[in-house]
Amino acid sequence: MSDSAVSYELSDRVAVVTLDDGKANAISHAVADGLRDALARARDDGAGAVVVVGRPGRFSAGFDLATMTASDEAARNLLQAGAEVAIDMYGMPVPVVLACTGHALAMGAILLLAADVRIGAPGEFKIGLNEVAIGMPVPSFAVELARDRLSRASFTAAINHAQLYDPQGAVQAGFLDRVSDDPLAAALAHAGELAERLHAGAFVATRRACRGGVEATMRHGLAADIANFTVAVPER
Repeated sequence: MSDSAVSYELSDRVAVVTLDDGKANAISHAVADGLRDALARARDDGAGAVVVVGRPGRFSAGFDLATMTASDEAARNLLQAGAEVAIDMYGMPVPVVLACTGHALAMGAILLLAADVRIGAPGEFKIGLNEVAIGMPVPSFAVELARDRLSRASFTAAINHAQLYDPQGAVQAGFLDRVSDDPLAAALAHAGELAERLHAGAFVATRRACRGGVEATMRHGLAADIANFTVAVPER
């Protein structure tokens, strides 16, 4: 793997990708590369499903803020790396089940939007896209993911108003599908059942029909999305 914070294991046709840096699970270039490598390895290994899990109490706090605030160029480069991870996950030729083990903010919440099934841990955790509250615009690729995955009633509050949710609220909004006392065990069981039950070729064809249009829109607009991104948002 490209980063020691990202580990990979294949068990009974389920690829398990663990993100654990011992801290907030911030998405750096190394972590983004590690996640992309893990997804590619799952494809190469012929996995029937993928589970992505964070560390207890933290799924991911989002992008590494030191990099994102260093300069517009640094922010754009890291945004590009994160966008590629999310788009790869969204278009995976096998189902991706995400065990949200705690807080999932900004890029962490974007990864929730990219997965097939999201199972969260109960607790006083914050989940959502807080970019607008901390002076960053929500990038267009993330808006497209949110438009596809969030409930219509929650879309504006979640994206434009930087509303954060507890796990049960995240289920209502569409960041999570359900909450479990043991999200990893639930994710492994669900992924194993999907890997056993689904026909690979039919899944890929139907994936293309379900998500191909949104994926194409994200990929087509990514260069402009990155070029126009700036952390220095003018004051009103």
